[in-house]
Amino acid sequence: MHRLIACLVIAASSLHAAEFRAGAATSNITPELGSSINGNFQDGKAAFIHDELHARCLALDDGTNKLVLVVADSCVIGRGIFDEAKKMVSEATGLPMENMLMSATHSHSCGTLQAVGQSEPSPVYQRFVARRIADGVRRALNNLAPAKIGWGVADVPQHVFNRRWRMKPGGIPVTPLGVTTDQVKTNPGINNPNLLEPAGPTDPQVCFISLQSLDGKPIALYANYSLHYVGGVGPGHISADYFGAFAGRMGELLGAGQQDKPFVGIMSNGTSGDINNVDFRGGQAKEPPYGRIKIVANDVAQAVAAACKSLKHQDWVPLGVAQKELQLALRLPTPEEVARARDVMKTSKLFPRMETMEQSYAHETVRLSEFPPQVSAPLQVLKVGELRVSAIPAEVFVEIGLDLKKRHTRTFTVSLANAYHGYLPTPEHHRLGGYETWRARSSCLEVDASTKITAGLEELFEKLK
Repeated sequence: MHRLIACLVIAASSLHAAEFRAGAATSNITPELGSSINGNFQDGKAAFIHDELHARCLALDDGTNKLVLVVADSCVIGRGIFDEAKKMVSEATGLPMENMLMSATHSHSCGTLQAVGQSEPSPVYQRFVARRIADGVRRALNNLAPAKIGWGVADVPQHVFNRRWRMKPGGIPVTPLGVTTDQVKTNPGINNPNLLEPAGPTDPQVCFISLQSLDGKPIALYANYSLHYVGGVGPGHISADYFGAFAGRMGELLGAGQQDKPFVGIMSNGTSGDINNVDFRGGQAKEPPYGRIKIVANDVAQAVAAACKSLKHQDWVPLGVAQKELQLALRLPTPEEVARARDVMKTSKLFPRMETMEQSYAHETVRLSEFPPQVSAPLQVLKVGELRVSAIPAEVFVEIGLDLKKRHTRTFTVSLANAYHGYLPTPEHHRLGGYETWRARSSCLEVDASTKITAGLEELFEKLK
């Protein structure tokens, strides 16, 4: 009996004696000039590279399990690209595909990687990005070295605003799909006299994971903020938006300097499906191009750097992952709706390019008619010590992230992760209507999708207890 107890004590102590390691790397994914820029109803063309785009990669190893987190500068990335990158990494290193969380930033000034609006991706660029993501992950794995880890939270409330507003009677026009029952308006315009109140809350928290070498030098910092993007770039500009600016500013504030293995700052997109950086009450000064991007990036980085000063880093934490596939129905048009949409499309004088919002949504209706009746959505939760990081393949409404935070003490959610299935409003917001609910390729999940996704994530949280 005494011998058995001794063996158990030795086994337990040996588990905590395992070495914790971390590694990080970046991989350039900047598209060529002349390539498509998505994020708007009209396609854009890259004419100027303001700042390079990257896949920013973080690898963690507890001695038994390895996890990888990647954030790529792109508006949206489909599952095919992420899966191709994961497969290349897995074949080269043996790391299981489910141990990798990959997401897009949602910057609206990046190269097109998935067909949305009137933007079409180049297959050459898609393959290039998949390879570059895989290379970045492998480099991060190669950079694994003894490390300490900590996580914290900072509040930056001044840059997040709910963009869905309740309006005075008569303040909500008919939708491009002919719907007259919307109760909210998205992006209603600054100082609009019909404004009543925001239709939802915001999440001011910046959650972050900090990695240091054993002698205290910064290795990487992975942050998460529920802000759609900032914008305000030049015409035809390629830019990583505030996500890239935050990464650079974070390194400056942490004194990363010129290290043999460069520090990697990473900002992931939280639950920002209904959150942006516009104060519709008119409380913001007008800024030149990139002016507001710099302000937001600096304020967020300053808050995180301040929180890092009191952060306690641990020399070992357990890692884990749980993942599942969830089948979700799509809201597809009827044959009659498709026939009407084809007639509307023909009214464009620039056909096949659409000019008006009505024509654009007719185009979306026709394209949606080619979709299958349901999709398989990957759900994922990572365990990093006591922290849980959930991943949802959509533009998640802030209410969903806040609800998960209420249920779990230490958690945050990464949106646009591992695939892309459009906006994810709650059933309540579907009833309110508004842009994010208008049926299109960017909004076609069933009304109860968020309820099913939350239930699926709870199963994964339970598995990781």
